[in-house]
Amino acid sequence: MNSADAVMTSPTCMLPPFPGSYQPLIINACLTGTVHSKQTNPNLPVTTEEIIQDALEVTAIGAGILHLHVRDEEGQPAWQPEKYAPVIEGIRRHHPDVVICVTTSGRLFGDIEQRAAVLELDGQAKPDMASLTTGSLNFPTVASMNGPEIIQKLARRMQARNILPELEIFEPGMLNYALYLARKKIFPEPCYLNFILGSRGTSGARMLDLANMARDVPADWSWAAAGIGRYQLPVNMAAMVMGGHVRVGLEDNIYYDYQRKTLATNRSLVERIVRLAGELGREIATPTYIRARLKILP
Repeated sequence: MNSADAVMTSPTCMLPPFPGSYQPLIINACLTGTVHSKQTNPNLPVTTEEIIQDALEVTAIGAGILHLHVRDEEGQPAWQPEKYAPVIEGIRRHHPDVVICVTTSGRLFGDIEQRAAVLELDGQAKPDMASLTTGSLNFPTVASMNGPEIIQKLARRMQARNILPELEIFEPGMLNYALYLARKKIFPEPCYLNFILGSRGTSGARMLDLANMARDVPADWSWAAAGIGRYQLPVNMAAMVMGGHVRVGLEDNIYYDYQRKTLATNRSLVERIVRLAGELGREIATPTYIRARLKILP
C-alpha cells in the first residue's frame, strides 16, 4: 500500500493541519480546454486517441484527476456526451481508478441542457466530477454567464447523479457564493476548489491573491491553484508551498518557459510538478487517496 493511501485508510491517522507541506499533492491535469489549437501548439491533444494517450501518460506520472474537454471532427470544442464517452471509456480501460472530471463550462455553450448533457453518461463513461464555475466572468473575448439559477440547477443535477462538483473560482466573490451554497447543502462537503488566477478580467495571479482566497477555505475542504499562461508555474509552486494542490496542463498554458520560447506537452508540465513536489517533500496523491479524501465512490 502506498503511504499516501495509508493516511486515508488508517483509523488512527489524521491528515496534517493546513498548511500541510506533507499532505500528498493532488495533481489535476487539464489536457485540452477550448481555446488553444494545433496551430498554437501541435502537442495539444484534440482527437479521441490523442486525449486518451495524453491522459494515460500523465496518469502514469502522477496526475490523479483528469479535467476533460473534447473536440469534434474539425477540432472545435464539443459538448455532446457521445464525444466524451469514448474518451472516458478509453482512459478507464487502462486506469479505472483515476478520477475523471468533465466540464460544464458556459464559456462557449450557454444552454443549460448542453452544459448538463455530459452528466447523464452512465456505466464506464460516467464522470466522477464535473466543473462548476460559481459566478459569471469575462474572459478576454467572451463572457461566461453563470447566474444563480444555472449554478444551482447544475449543482442539483450533479448531486442527483452522485457527481462531485469541481468548483472553479476565478475571484473572491465566487468563493463566497460557494461557501453559501455549501451551507445550504446544495454542494456536498467536503468541497474541492480550483482557484484559477491570472485570466484577464478576473483575479490577478499575485501570491497575495491566492493567499487571501486560500485563507477562507474550510480546513476539511481541498483546494488547488492554477495560473493562466505564464503564471502557471509560479501559482502552482505557491500552492504547493502553502499546502494546496495544483491544476496544470495545456488548457491553461501552452508554453514550458516564462519567456514563451519552448512549447510544452502535458507530460512535460506534469513531470515538472512531480519533480518540484519531490524537492518540497510533497508525496504525490494516488487516485485511491483522492477518492477517499474527496469521498468519491468508485
